[in-house]
Amino acid sequence: MSAPFDRRDFLKSAAGTLTLLLSRGGLSAAQTPAAEPPAGPPVTIGVIGLGPWGRETLAALGRIPQARVGVLCDVYEPFLKRAAPGAPNATAVTDWRRALEAPVDAIVVATPTPLHREIVEAALQAGKHVYCEAPLAASIDDARAIARAAGAASGRVFQAGLQGRANALYTHVLQFVKTGVLGGELTLVNAQWNRKESWRRPAPTPEREAAVNWRLARESPGLMGEVGIHQLDLVMQYLDARPTAIVGAGAIAAWRDGRQIPDSVVSLIEFPKARATFRVSLASSFGGAYTIFQGSDSSLLMKESRGWMIKEADSPLLGWEVYARKEPVHDEMGIAMVADATKLLQAGVEPGKSGAVEPEKPPLVMAYESFIRSIQQSAPPAAGAKEGFAATVAALKANEAALAGGRVEVAADAYDV
Repeated sequence: MSAPFDRRDFLKSAAGTLTLLLSRGGLSAAQTPAAEPPAGPPVTIGVIGLGPWGRETLAALGRIPQARVGVLCDVYEPFLKRAAPGAPNATAVTDWRRALEAPVDAIVVATPTPLHREIVEAALQAGKHVYCEAPLAASIDDARAIARAAGAASGRVFQAGLQGRANALYTHVLQFVKTGVLGGELTLVNAQWNRKESWRRPAPTPEREAAVNWRLARESPGLMGEVGIHQLDLVMQYLDARPTAIVGAGAIAAWRDGRQIPDSVVSLIEFPKARATFRVSLASSFGGAYTIFQGSDSSLLMKESRGWMIKEADSPLLGWEVYARKEPVHDEMGIAMVADATKLLQAGVEPGKSGAVEPEKPPLVMAYESFIRSIQQSAPPAAGAKEGFAATVAALKANEAALAGGRVEVAADAYDV
């Protein structure tokens, strides 16, 4: 008598068949699993800048066994004390120059954006690998200087803080986009990031208040620079194009507290063959954050850890839909995009059905894993200086348009490093 049917064994044997079916359909759902965590020797890291994002950085590094935080640095001692439990074996310093003198392999620059250039250039000259948060700088000139310094730093890894470039879900879905499954040219993109918060933080002195609220000053890259850059980079990656012109408008709609930048911004961004609209606001949390790519056959709704493809009624049948999890998306039925399809199938789990539909790790953890892996393997980073510079140029031009309340042209050579 034959053995009883084992659904797990069946799913394992189906993995190769599904891979073949999907690849023949031009899709790579089972061919693009999330990258494995770094497995080489530990990398000792110094973190400069310990505000809220710097502390998130420490939390992310704390989840990576190969990451060793050797030095913490911030000019504000209360931030140092608050961050210390996240790296109990690290040396604490208030001068970033001393951080560069410490025996660390790499430096994370998580300071206010206008301070990036001097620290990054000095870190590269000191022989350190560098992870620089995005945007690279608050001006195009400073961003270009950083990109040039990174390009000249032979043997050192420079990674821009565009964590979406290491996001397993985004990488997975990019394979679908490249096949043209959305149909013809992508002509319309709609993105938004909404959160109700002031960005203003209290401080004990006027001097400290000005320092801690640097994002509200005119010199700040603004909402498009500090927040919109990540979705803008995703759009640039999926369209494989750069903005040629940007029309912007901004207003202080909710937080009339003396700030010099808008708390709400709308941008129309022109690409050679597509248009993208961006809405970024600190005045309302409604709708959260998402990016929609619309094609004639299908559309994509992308969030940071979830994605759905919504097919048009007259789009061609691709043959792989039978394996996909389907969920309601607004008034449509969307196909859930699952980043770890191969891994799940090999474990005997149906992607998106009996297994998780979200990546196993948050994007920031994946970004630092990618950085460490690049150092260990002397490999290109997920987001290098050129990608970081191009996204910074586009985001700063979008901020410029919003402040001016008009149209800003972006010449092709503006992206030249």
